[in-house]
Order: sequence, then C-alpha cells, then structure tokens
Amino acid sequence: MKRHFGLSIPTLGVLVTCLLLNGAFAQENQKLAQTGFQFLSVVSDARAAAMGEAMTSLQLGSGALFFNPAGMAGMNGLLDFTASTNQWIADITHTTFSFAVNPWHGDYGTLGVSLQHINYGEFLGTRVNSASPQGYDDTGVFELSSLAIGLGYAKQLSDRFSVGAHVRWVRQDLGESMTAVNIRTFYPGTDSSYRIADTALVENKLTPFVFDFGTQFRTGFKSLVFGMSVRNFSGEMEYASEGFQAPLVFTLGISMDVMDLWGGLAPDHSLYCSVDASHHRDHPEQVKIGLEYRLMDLVSLRAGYASSNNEETDFSYGIGVSKYGFTFDYAYTPFGVFDAVQRMTVRFSY
Repeated sequence: MKRHFGLSIPTLGVLVTCLLLNGAFAQENQKLAQTGFQFLSVVSDARAAAMGEAMTSLQLGSGALFFNPAGMAGMNGLLDFTASTNQWIADITHTTFSFAVNPWHGDYGTLGVSLQHINYGEFLGTRVNSASPQGYDDTGVFELSSLAIGLGYAKQLSDRFSVGAHVRWVRQDLGESMTAVNIRTFYPGTDSSYRIADTALVENKLTPFVFDFGTQFRTGFKSLVFGMSVRNFSGEMEYASEGFQAPLVFTLGISMDVMDLWGGLAPDHSLYCSVDASHHRDHPEQVKIGLEYRLMDLVSLRAGYASSNNEETDFSYGIGVSKYGFTFDYAYTPFGVFDAVQRMTVRFSY
C-alpha cells in the first residue's frame, strides 16, 4: 500500500515564505567565485524561457533533463522528444535535443538522453610578434566548440514523490595556444638582464563529467507541487594553471494551477503559476516567476520574470500551440543593448 504525505496550510505558508526570502536578500550576497562551462547555464527550451526558467516543480517530459530530471517521471505516454534552437547573443547558436522513453508505464522508471551543442561561429586568430610591422601574426581562422551528452533516469517512488538523476559528458574545445615554458633569466651584468622562454603548443580542451539531481513532491493540496534540484555538480578542472568548476546551482521551486481554487468551474482553462529560488556558485541568488495560461490544451500564453544578475534581462514572453501530440513553442526575451533572444522548441509525445 502506498503511503500518502500530508502538508498543513501553516506549513505551506512557512515554506513559501522561506522560498521568497531566499531571493529577497539576493543583492546582499555578492559572489566572487568563478566558474567555467557557462553554456550549461543557458536555457534553450522555449516554454521554460518564456516562463522565466521557473521549471523546477513542473512536468516537462524529456525536456526536464535540463532543469529537474525528476520532472520526467510524470510522463504518461510511451515516448517524448524535444528539439530546441536558441539564437543567443553575439550570433551564438545553442541547440538541444532530448528523448525519453517509458516502456514500463512508470513501474521501473523513465529513461532519457540529452544533447546540447553550441556553435560560436568563426574567429580570426592572431599571435603577438614584436618583430612584425603590425605587432602580430595572423594564425588563420579557427572555431570553438562545446558539447554535452547526457543520460537520465527518473522514477515515482510513490504517487506523490519523484526522484531523478542526469549525468553528462561535457566537452569544451577552446582551440590551441602558444604557452611559454622553461623560462630562463640571465644576468650578464649588474645593470641589465634578459629572459629566454621556450614555447609549446597547448590544446585547450576539457572533457569532464557533470551531474544533476532532483526531486518533486505533490502535496495533495489541489495541484500544489514542490521541487528541488542540484545542477552542474562537478569536480575541479583547470585550463593552464587556473582552476574552476562547472556553474553549480541549487534551486527550490513551487507551482500550482490556480484555477483549482475555483473548484473546477473552468475545466477547459488552466493558469499555472511557478516560482523558483536559485542559489548560484558564481552570482547572486535569483527569484524566477512564470505564468502559463492554457485554453483547452490547445493554446498556451506565457510570461516570466527573473531577477537578473545583469542589467539586460528581466521579463520574457511566449506562446505555444499543441495538437495531435505535437507542440510548437516560441519565446521572446528582450536583451537590452543586445538583440532580443528568440527560442523555438518542437515537441512530440506519444
């Protein structure tokens, strides 16, 4: 027999208060820690982006692998596929794919795979050369690349509690560089000195593993759900002599269809409200708020807000259309002095 967990209204109030206070003091906690592999923090899913990335307590099929893998456990169908493209700033293109299969109808969990690829474009390489008239030599055109391939698993341990995990193999190639080695200093006289350094060609490439974990808890009060996730957990890495880690983030989330408070008076309508509070390793805490209005599971209108660690973004907007298992989502995010960021996602569930 499955156990049911109760949650009183006073307890809900305390949890919601703590969730909001976590972000209220965000500006007082200025971070100095540095991280790498920042592409892991960029969201490409259009539904998530339109809702301010407040997805920790929501169901997203295979797309949940990029936010909270526990959200994949609620899949009702056999399979789910998503493909997203993100026209990011500086002409950088992020592309993600995810696929999940649920062949055992949840009895033995749900399996998923993910792929994230970044196209940075082409760059013109140069190398310092004091003997050259222009002070440098051209080294030709080169490209940078980043890639993450993941495997995830999620399971409902009871009718209210779900867990999930996601491990990713990450590859980042920042090209080649000449590095000084075997530096020798000579002192031929008391008033002069000079240095000689050999150089070596170094490949700036790293391939670590990154881990994500998450849980979701359905309270039993209407459609109220709590979520928790830990994303981008990794060991220490370094380029040359500078050590860093992946952009670790802890997130608590809460969501609910507020139409439930009206006792089913509008069965063809839903209005989901989702709030996340995130604690980052490399910048101040954030509060993210998302709204999604659905009409007959056919059209969705979305809006979101994220307290930003920069001065260029805050609000985002989007729309989604669903029919016969197919969904098309679009998100628009103003980005200050940069061009607006536009994201598109195609989903299929069966």
